[in-house]
Amino acid sequence: MASRTASAPRRSRLSNRTREAIDCYIFILPAILGIVLFSLGPMIASFWFSLTDYNMLASPAFVGLDNYRTLIHDHLFWKSLRVTLIYSGVSVPLVLTFALLLALLLNQRLPGVTAFRTIYYLPTIMSGVAIGMLWRWIFNPDFGVLNLLLEKVGIHGPAWLGDERWALPSLIATSLWSAGGSMIIFLAGLQDIPNDLYEAAEIDGAGTWSKFRNITLPLLSHVTFFNLVLGIIGALQVFTEAFVMTNGGPNNSTLLLSLYLYRNAFQFLKMGYASAIAWAMFLIVLVLTLLVFRSAPAWVHYQETQKGADA
Repeated sequence: MASRTASAPRRSRLSNRTREAIDCYIFILPAILGIVLFSLGPMIASFWFSLTDYNMLASPAFVGLDNYRTLIHDHLFWKSLRVTLIYSGVSVPLVLTFALLLALLLNQRLPGVTAFRTIYYLPTIMSGVAIGMLWRWIFNPDFGVLNLLLEKVGIHGPAWLGDERWALPSLIATSLWSAGGSMIIFLAGLQDIPNDLYEAAEIDGAGTWSKFRNITLPLLSHVTFFNLVLGIIGALQVFTEAFVMTNGGPNNSTLLLSLYLYRNAFQFLKMGYASAIAWAMFLIVLVLTLLVFRSAPAWVHYQETQKGADA
Protein backbone atom coordinates (compact mmCIF):
# COMPACT_ATOMS: atom_id res chain seq x y z
CA MET A 1 0.00 0.00 0.00
CA ALA A 2 2.82 2.39 0.84
CA SER A 3 4.50 1.81 -2.51
CA ARG A 4 1.24 2.46 -4.36
CA THR A 5 0.70 5.64 -2.37
CA ALA A 6 4.24 6.84 -3.13
CA SER A 7 3.93 6.12 -6.84
CA ALA A 8 0.68 8.04 -7.22
CA PRO A 9 2.17 11.54 -6.56
CA ARG A 10 5.14 10.67 -8.81
CA ARG A 11 2.76 9.73 -11.64
CA SER A 12 0.86 12.97 -11.01
CA ARG A 13 4.06 15.06 -11.10
CA LEU A 14 5.14 13.39 -14.30
CA SER A 15 1.76 14.08 -15.83
CA ASN A 16 1.97 17.75 -14.83
CA ARG A 17 5.45 18.09 -16.33
CA THR A 18 4.29 16.50 -19.54
CA ARG A 19 1.30 18.83 -19.65
CA GLU A 20 3.55 21.84 -19.05
CA ALA A 21 5.92 20.69 -21.80
CA ILE A 22 3.01 20.33 -24.23
CA ASP A 23 1.72 23.80 -23.30
CA CYS A 24 5.21 25.21 -23.79
CA TYR A 25 5.54 23.68 -27.26
CA ILE A 26 2.11 24.95 -28.23
CA PHE A 27 3.00 28.51 -27.20
CA ILE A 28 6.37 28.55 -29.02
CA LEU A 29 5.04 26.75 -32.11
CA PRO A 30 3.90 29.97 -33.88
CA ALA A 31 7.34 31.52 -33.42
CA ILE A 32 9.09 28.37 -34.65
CA LEU A 33 6.78 28.12 -37.66
CA GLY A 34 7.35 31.80 -38.40
CA ILE A 35 11.13 31.36 -38.34
CA VAL A 36 10.99 28.22 -40.50
CA LEU A 37 8.45 29.49 -43.03
CA PHE A 38 9.43 33.15 -43.29
CA SER A 39 13.17 33.19 -42.45
CA LEU A 40 14.92 29.84 -42.66
CA GLY A 41 12.84 28.55 -45.56
CA PRO A 42 13.37 31.62 -47.79
CA MET A 43 17.10 31.63 -46.94
CA ILE A 44 17.48 28.03 -48.10
CA ALA A 45 15.42 28.78 -51.22
CA SER A 46 17.47 31.87 -52.05
CA PHE A 47 20.72 29.91 -51.71
CA TRP A 48 19.35 27.31 -54.11
CA PHE A 49 18.25 30.02 -56.55
CA SER A 50 21.73 31.59 -56.35
CA LEU A 51 23.05 28.38 -57.91
CA THR A 52 20.57 28.53 -60.78
CA ASP A 53 19.61 30.59 -63.80
CA TYR A 54 16.08 31.61 -62.85
CA ASN A 55 13.97 34.30 -64.46
CA MET A 56 10.68 33.45 -62.66
CA LEU A 57 9.09 32.61 -66.04
CA ALA A 58 10.68 29.20 -66.46
CA SER A 59 11.98 26.47 -64.21
CA PRO A 60 15.36 27.16 -62.55
CA ALA A 61 18.34 25.74 -64.41
CA PHE A 62 21.27 24.70 -62.21
CA VAL A 63 24.47 26.60 -63.13
CA GLY A 64 26.58 25.99 -60.02
CA LEU A 65 28.77 28.92 -58.99
CA ASP A 66 28.39 30.84 -62.27
CA ASN A 67 26.38 33.62 -60.62
CA TYR A 68 29.12 34.14 -58.03
CA ARG A 69 31.81 34.17 -60.73
CA THR A 70 29.81 36.79 -62.62
CA LEU A 71 29.48 38.76 -59.40
CA ILE A 72 33.25 39.00 -59.01
CA HIS A 73 33.63 40.60 -62.46
CA ASP A 74 30.53 42.83 -62.25
CA HIS A 75 31.72 46.44 -62.01
CA LEU A 76 28.23 47.64 -61.02
CA PHE A 77 28.25 45.27 -58.07
CA TRP A 78 31.57 46.68 -56.85
CA LYS A 79 30.37 50.24 -57.40
CA SER A 80 27.18 49.58 -55.45
CA LEU A 81 29.25 47.96 -52.71
CA ARG A 82 31.50 51.02 -52.54
CA VAL A 83 28.49 53.37 -52.41
CA THR A 84 26.89 51.24 -49.68
CA LEU A 85 30.07 51.20 -47.58
CA ILE A 86 30.46 54.98 -47.93
CA TYR A 87 26.83 55.50 -46.97
CA SER A 88 27.13 53.19 -43.96
CA GLY A 89 30.54 54.48 -42.89
CA VAL A 90 29.28 58.07 -42.74
CA SER A 91 25.63 57.69 -41.75
CA VAL A 92 26.09 55.27 -38.84
CA PRO A 93 28.56 57.46 -36.83
CA LEU A 94 26.55 60.55 -37.77
CA VAL A 95 23.27 59.08 -36.51
CA LEU A 96 24.89 57.73 -33.33
CA THR A 97 26.48 61.09 -32.53
CA PHE A 98 23.29 63.02 -33.22
CA ALA A 99 21.21 60.53 -31.21
CA LEU A 100 23.59 60.79 -28.24
CA LEU A 101 23.49 64.59 -28.31
CA LEU A 102 19.69 64.52 -28.39
CA ALA A 103 19.62 62.04 -25.52
CA LEU A 104 21.91 64.26 -23.44
CA LEU A 105 19.68 67.26 -24.08
CA LEU A 106 16.46 65.37 -23.38
CA ASN A 107 17.85 63.85 -20.21
CA GLN A 108 17.59 67.23 -18.47
CA ARG A 109 14.82 67.82 -15.96
CA LEU A 110 13.03 70.63 -17.74
CA PRO A 111 9.34 71.46 -18.21
CA GLY A 112 7.85 69.80 -21.31
CA VAL A 113 10.85 67.51 -21.88
CA THR A 114 8.52 64.48 -22.22
CA ALA A 115 6.75 66.13 -25.14
CA PHE A 116 10.07 66.80 -26.87
CA ARG A 117 11.09 63.16 -26.41
CA THR A 118 7.89 62.12 -28.15
CA ILE A 119 8.39 64.64 -30.96
CA TYR A 120 11.93 63.46 -31.69
CA TYR A 121 10.90 59.81 -31.62
CA LEU A 122 7.80 60.10 -33.85
CA PRO A 123 9.71 60.22 -37.19
CA THR A 124 11.06 56.71 -36.58
CA ILE A 125 7.57 55.21 -36.84
CA MET A 126 6.74 56.95 -40.11
CA SER A 127 6.62 55.08 -43.41
CA GLY A 128 9.85 55.03 -45.40
CA VAL A 129 7.96 56.07 -48.54
CA ALA A 130 6.48 59.11 -46.78
CA ILE A 131 9.93 60.09 -45.49
CA GLY A 132 11.41 59.71 -48.97
CA MET A 133 8.71 61.90 -50.51
CA LEU A 134 9.19 64.52 -47.80
CA TRP A 135 12.94 64.73 -48.38
CA ARG A 136 12.46 64.84 -52.15
CA TRP A 137 10.38 67.95 -51.60
CA ILE A 138 12.96 69.44 -49.22
CA PHE A 139 15.80 68.83 -51.71
CA ASN A 140 13.86 69.95 -54.79
CA PRO A 141 16.12 72.45 -56.61
CA ASP A 142 13.24 74.66 -57.83
CA PHE A 143 10.78 74.94 -54.93
CA GLY A 144 12.41 72.91 -52.14
CA VAL A 145 12.57 74.34 -48.64
CA LEU A 146 16.35 73.93 -48.39
CA ASN A 147 17.19 75.98 -51.48
CA LEU A 148 14.61 78.61 -50.55
CA LEU A 149 16.32 79.05 -47.18
CA LEU A 150 19.74 79.21 -48.83
CA GLU A 151 18.50 81.93 -51.18
CA LYS A 152 17.54 84.01 -48.15
CA VAL A 153 21.24 84.22 -47.24
CA GLY A 154 22.44 84.72 -50.80
CA ILE A 155 23.50 81.13 -51.59
CA HIS A 156 22.42 79.41 -54.78
CA GLY A 157 21.76 75.81 -53.79
CA PRO A 158 22.73 72.87 -56.04
CA ALA A 159 20.38 70.35 -57.61
CA TRP A 160 21.00 68.05 -54.61
CA LEU A 161 19.41 64.74 -55.66
CA GLY A 162 19.97 65.55 -59.32
CA ASP A 163 23.67 66.34 -58.86
CA GLU A 164 26.10 63.42 -58.86
CA ARG A 165 28.31 65.17 -56.29
CA TRP A 166 25.50 65.94 -53.85
CA ALA A 167 23.09 63.01 -54.26
CA LEU A 168 24.84 60.62 -51.87
CA PRO A 169 25.53 63.30 -49.19
CA SER A 170 21.85 64.27 -49.42
CA LEU A 171 20.85 60.65 -48.93
CA ILE A 172 23.19 60.40 -45.94
CA ALA A 173 21.64 63.54 -44.44
CA THR A 174 18.20 61.92 -44.52
CA SER A 175 19.48 59.13 -42.26
CA LEU A 176 19.40 61.62 -39.37
CA TRP A 177 15.62 61.38 -39.61
CA SER A 178 15.82 57.94 -37.96
CA ALA A 179 17.98 59.02 -35.01
CA GLY A 180 14.99 58.95 -32.67
CA GLY A 181 15.16 55.20 -32.15
CA SER A 182 18.81 55.28 -31.08
CA MET A 183 18.08 58.40 -29.02
CA ILE A 184 15.49 56.56 -26.92
CA ILE A 185 17.94 53.73 -26.22
CA PHE A 186 20.71 56.20 -25.31
CA LEU A 187 18.26 58.01 -23.04
CA ALA A 188 17.43 54.79 -21.22
CA GLY A 189 21.15 54.14 -20.77
CA LEU A 190 21.74 57.63 -19.41
CA GLN A 191 18.98 57.25 -16.85
CA ASP A 192 20.53 53.98 -15.69
CA ILE A 193 23.82 55.67 -14.70
CA PRO A 194 23.88 56.28 -10.90
CA ASN A 195 23.89 59.96 -9.93
CA ASP A 196 26.31 59.32 -7.07
CA LEU A 197 29.08 58.77 -9.62
CA TYR A 198 28.61 62.31 -10.95
CA GLU A 199 28.38 63.69 -7.42
CA ALA A 200 31.63 61.98 -6.44
CA ALA A 201 33.30 63.32 -9.58
CA GLU A 202 32.14 66.87 -8.79
CA ILE A 203 33.58 66.57 -5.29
CA ASP A 204 36.89 65.60 -6.89
CA GLY A 205 36.71 68.72 -9.07
CA ALA A 206 35.75 67.10 -12.37
CA GLY A 207 34.19 69.38 -14.98
CA THR A 208 31.41 68.69 -17.47
CA TRP A 209 33.69 67.32 -20.19
CA SER A 210 35.65 65.19 -17.72
CA LYS A 211 32.44 63.64 -16.35
CA PHE A 212 31.20 62.96 -19.86
CA ARG A 213 34.47 61.36 -21.00
CA ASN A 214 35.21 59.34 -17.86
CA ILE A 215 31.73 58.40 -16.63
CA THR A 216 29.04 58.84 -19.28
CA LEU A 217 30.83 57.39 -22.29
CA PRO A 218 32.26 54.29 -20.53
CA LEU A 219 28.95 53.46 -18.83
CA LEU A 220 27.11 54.00 -22.13
CA SER A 221 29.50 51.79 -24.08
CA HIS A 222 27.19 48.76 -23.98
CA VAL A 223 24.32 50.91 -25.26
CA THR A 224 26.59 52.37 -27.96
CA PHE A 225 27.58 48.83 -28.92
CA PHE A 226 23.93 47.82 -29.30
CA ASN A 227 23.07 50.88 -31.39
CA LEU A 228 26.21 50.42 -33.48
CA VAL A 229 25.38 46.82 -34.40
CA LEU A 230 21.78 47.68 -35.29
CA GLY A 231 22.95 50.77 -37.18
CA ILE A 232 25.41 48.81 -39.32
CA ILE A 233 22.89 46.10 -40.14
CA GLY A 234 20.23 48.68 -41.00
CA ALA A 235 22.48 50.98 -43.04
CA LEU A 236 23.80 48.15 -45.20
CA GLN A 237 20.22 47.22 -46.12
CA VAL A 238 18.69 50.66 -46.72
CA PHE A 239 16.32 50.54 -49.67
CA THR A 240 13.08 52.50 -49.42
CA GLU A 241 14.44 56.05 -49.06
CA ALA A 242 17.04 55.54 -51.79
CA PHE A 243 14.47 53.96 -54.11
CA VAL A 244 11.96 56.78 -53.63
CA MET A 245 14.41 59.68 -53.65
CA THR A 246 16.98 58.81 -56.33
CA ASN A 247 16.36 55.26 -57.60
CA GLY A 248 20.13 54.88 -57.71
CA GLY A 249 20.84 57.96 -59.81
CA PRO A 250 22.23 60.14 -61.08
CA ASN A 251 24.77 58.01 -62.94
CA ASN A 252 24.48 55.27 -60.28
CA SER A 253 26.00 57.58 -57.66
CA THR A 254 23.44 56.36 -55.08
CA LEU A 255 23.17 52.77 -56.31
CA LEU A 256 23.08 50.89 -53.02
CA LEU A 257 23.43 47.11 -52.92
CA SER A 258 19.77 46.70 -52.02
CA LEU A 259 18.77 48.75 -55.08
CA TYR A 260 21.06 46.75 -57.34
CA LEU A 261 19.56 43.55 -55.96
CA TYR A 262 16.06 44.88 -56.62
CA ARG A 263 16.91 45.83 -60.21
CA ASN A 264 18.27 42.38 -61.03
CA ALA A 265 15.39 40.57 -59.36
CA PHE A 266 12.34 42.55 -60.47
CA GLN A 267 13.45 44.66 -63.45
CA PHE A 268 15.84 42.30 -65.24
CA LEU A 269 14.15 39.12 -63.88
CA LYS A 270 17.51 37.64 -62.91
CA MET A 271 16.32 36.06 -59.70
CA GLY A 272 19.25 33.66 -59.52
CA TYR A 273 21.79 36.45 -59.86
CA ALA A 274 19.85 38.62 -57.39
CA SER A 275 19.94 35.75 -54.89
CA ALA A 276 23.73 35.63 -55.25
CA ILE A 277 23.84 39.37 -54.51
CA ALA A 278 21.63 38.79 -51.45
CA TRP A 279 24.02 36.18 -50.11
CA ALA A 280 26.96 38.50 -50.75
CA MET A 281 25.12 41.17 -48.73
CA PHE A 282 24.50 38.65 -45.98
CA LEU A 283 28.18 37.73 -45.79
CA ILE A 284 29.23 41.39 -45.74
CA VAL A 285 26.80 42.18 -42.91
CA LEU A 286 27.92 39.07 -41.04
CA VAL A 287 31.63 39.88 -41.34
CA LEU A 288 31.22 43.50 -40.26
CA THR A 289 29.00 42.52 -37.34
CA LEU A 290 31.49 39.88 -36.20
CA LEU A 291 34.29 42.45 -36.38
CA VAL A 292 32.32 44.76 -34.11
CA PHE A 293 31.70 41.89 -31.69
CA ARG A 294 35.40 40.98 -31.72
CA SER A 295 36.31 44.57 -30.89
CA ALA A 296 33.79 44.81 -28.04
CA PRO A 297 36.06 43.57 -25.20
CA ALA A 298 38.44 46.47 -25.87
CA TRP A 299 35.89 49.26 -25.39
CA VAL A 300 32.57 47.92 -24.06
CA HIS A 301 32.15 48.07 -20.29
CA TYR A 302 29.25 46.71 -18.27
CA GLN A 303 28.24 48.36 -15.03
CA GLU A 304 27.16 45.07 -13.43
CA THR A 305 30.61 43.54 -14.09
CA GLN A 306 32.31 46.50 -12.49
CA LYS A 307 30.05 46.28 -9.43
CA GLY A 308 30.85 42.60 -9.07
CA ALA A 309 34.57 43.30 -9.30
CA ASP A 310 34.31 46.02 -6.66
CA ALA A 311 32.39 43.69 -4.36
